[in-house]
Amino acid sequence: MGTLGTAAMARMDERLPWFRALSAEDRSWVGLVAQAGIAAFVEWFQHADVGRPTPSIEFFGTAPRELKRSISLQQTVDIVRVVVEVVDAQVDELAAPGGEDQLEQAMLRYTRDVAFAAAHVYAREAEVRGAWDARLEALIVDALVRGEVDDGLHSWAAALGWTSAPVVVIAGHAPEGKPEAVIDRLRDKGRRAGLDLLAGVQGERLIVIVGGAESVSDAARQVASRFGPGPIVIGPEVPDLHTAARSARAAMAGLRAACAWPDAPRPVHSDELLAERAIDGDDDARGQLIEQVYVPLAGTPLLDTLATYLEQGTSLEATARLLFVHPNTVRYRLKKITELTGYQPTEGRSAFTLQVGLILGRLTETTVM
Repeated sequence: MGTLGTAAMARMDERLPWFRALSAEDRSWVGLVAQAGIAAFVEWFQHADVGRPTPSIEFFGTAPRELKRSISLQQTVDIVRVVVEVVDAQVDELAAPGGEDQLEQAMLRYTRDVAFAAAHVYAREAEVRGAWDARLEALIVDALVRGEVDDGLHSWAAALGWTSAPVVVIAGHAPEGKPEAVIDRLRDKGRRAGLDLLAGVQGERLIVIVGGAESVSDAARQVASRFGPGPIVIGPEVPDLHTAARSARAAMAGLRAACAWPDAPRPVHSDELLAERAIDGDDDARGQLIEQVYVPLAGTPLLDTLATYLEQGTSLEATARLLFVHPNTVRYRLKKITELTGYQPTEGRSAFTLQVGLILGRLTETTVM
């Protein structure tokens, strides 16, 4: 057995480049596992042909957990193949006269069971790892939704190998079914679309974190079919996971307020729901609207022009009469308002958003005074 073990190690060193790259400690452990496997085969083969028990594969317990993480299932199969080749090459010397076929058949049965045993060991490790990864994923999603971004979040993300950037959070309603099944289907969709995803089901909500997407809108459309009925809201794109709480906050606020815009596209960006979010009490949306709408116009004739235009039902002529200016002047000012705010007063949704921003700005000035 010692000779066979030494020969197997020499053959692995000769045939397997990855084996040569292992640390001395890991190579030693592989040697012990190989020798334990050979010893287990000899012990098993000593039994009589009749009633020979199922081969024992407890020798896999010789390997520490760290070795199982260092060596893949494919590499384990390579090790088994090399050991079998070494033993097979010496069948004539090992077998009793006339017992070569018996030894060959025993080896085939034994190596078959060893292969199944290796698959079982790695499957069990994968289940444990998968359960742990799912727990870390749920912790990351929960922390971002609650806005608790600290060193723990980065440690969890590092454990999952998450390095994707930029990052965006998508919120919607969860479909029917167990949360585990919902997330598995979402991950499968993400893999086929080439997306890096983290996901979590929180009650009736499904939260998805997408990293490294070239197009946020395209990424959202790819996973939209895995959400349940109702709105799907895309938070703003942020540079990394550390700042993803802002995206999650906007997406969640947009999901709460989306019912106020029944005809909203699916999915819809959270910035398209600024007015509804502000009315619903979202301080981030209120501040953003004031900065985008009121601040650029304050102290200029554009503010009075916008207010009058909206109060007069977006009538160009009525606005010109009340302001004692030519209609072309009103047109020019409306164009400037669009350039400064990004919202077009002559368009229904934009006019509504401008109206809310105007009201919030006035309220803020009144509070300050």
